[in-house]
Amino acid sequence: MKIDRLIGILALLLQKDKITAPELARRFEVSRRTINRDIEDLCRAGIPVSTMQGSGGGISIMDGYKIDRTLLTSKDMQMILAGLRSLDSVSGNQYYSRLMEKLKPGSSDYISGGDSILMDLSSWYKEALSSKIEMIQAAIDAKKRMSFQYYAPGGECERCIEPYYLIFRWSSWYVWGFCSLRKDFRLFKLNRIDQLKVLDEYFSAREAAFPSISNEQVFPGGMEIKALFAPEMKWRLVEEFGPHCFEEQADGRLLFHADYTQRENALSWLMTFGSSVELLEPKELRRELLEIAEAMIEVYKEQK
Repeated sequence: MKIDRLIGILALLLQKDKITAPELARRFEVSRRTINRDIEDLCRAGIPVSTMQGSGGGISIMDGYKIDRTLLTSKDMQMILAGLRSLDSVSGNQYYSRLMEKLKPGSSDYISGGDSILMDLSSWYKEALSSKIEMIQAAIDAKKRMSFQYYAPGGECERCIEPYYLIFRWSSWYVWGFCSLRKDFRLFKLNRIDQLKVLDEYFSAREAAFPSISNEQVFPGGMEIKALFAPEMKWRLVEEFGPHCFEEQADGRLLFHADYTQRENALSWLMTFGSSVELLEPKELRRELLEIAEAMIEVYKEQK
């Protein structure tokens, strides 16, 4: 896109004393005429760009107006690149890799050493997520409605939304949009979306508050969980809830307290511990867990 190219040209001009139009044309894979138009646009935007013809000539930002590149320290630039690299781990079009290349030229003198922060936001569902993310980004940019099949604890249904934000929270991706069924803004988890389509229907942006991504919004409906865990499960509790989520008992077992936010998720999580956990409260969840265990015994009971 043109705005990305203009930002890239400006970044290069801030890093280099001078650069030629043919070099810019090669870097951004456009014609010299396009580069000349871009330079005119930068000038109209108030950026004091000067050009010099002939041998030793080129394009530069006028002396006295150049921003000191040390406004971004080595650590600043490394953090920016780490963030871009993490986004590229779920991107299907390598957009962020190309953006990193625009930032890197001429900056080697203040980006020293190797990469010390590596982030990968991809998941087991990377292939499916990448295409969804790309489609949703395109729909948000074009202000087009989207439709999809949505699978929720209460059942599955068709949804049509006006998409506004892509959100990454708690190792999962969500889309925030205005739902035509609920007549309100809703948060949808991408892994539960199927048959995603960008419709040929445009919408006018609504007045909307920035989406809330608090635990209550992402995982509505809370309940207080109290359980006793076997000592060998300490590592999992520390990993998932931190070292202060339990009290060690005299018999070595771990008394766990947490405000778990969804009944189905709480049951699924507790069952992953098998016999290494005893749920104490809430009582109704304890009874439900017992019923599940009894049903499993019937399933696996050997036929006589």
